[in-house]
Amino acid sequence: MATPAFEDIADTFAFLDDWEERYRHVIELGRAMPPMDPALQVPATKVEGCASQVWILPRIEDGRFDFQGDSDALIVRGLIAVLHALYSGLPVEQVDRVDAAAELARLGLDAHLSSQRSNGLRAMVQRIREQAAAG
Repeated sequence: MATPAFEDIADTFAFLDDWEERYRHVIELGRAMPPMDPALQVPATKVEGCASQVWILPRIEDGRFDFQGDSDALIVRGLIAVLHALYSGLPVEQVDRVDAAAELARLGLDAHLSSQRSNGLRAMVQRIREQAAAG
């Protein structure tokens, strides 16, 4: 149930030969994201459970989920971009149906992130699901 944007990332990952190239690609995805207004980086948008500073602000328009996100760490900012590709544009009622662990495993992220980053990624997914459900 992945979005076309996420499928593009999965296709690129399949093409890249090693994890160093994949990490670079994730970082580039993060750099390509528009920055989040620092005025929105407040405790209400902060994701707890991440080693880095992470902020996620949901938007629901016409029944579709979207969010802005940012981090002070380049790789985490890239992971936010990957999650944005996974969830952005979905009907809000479908957000909780996405098997994020399985989709991210397709990229091999489950095996190549530190335990701290994996915990942070799970915290971001949980925040996205909670915000979509509350939306």
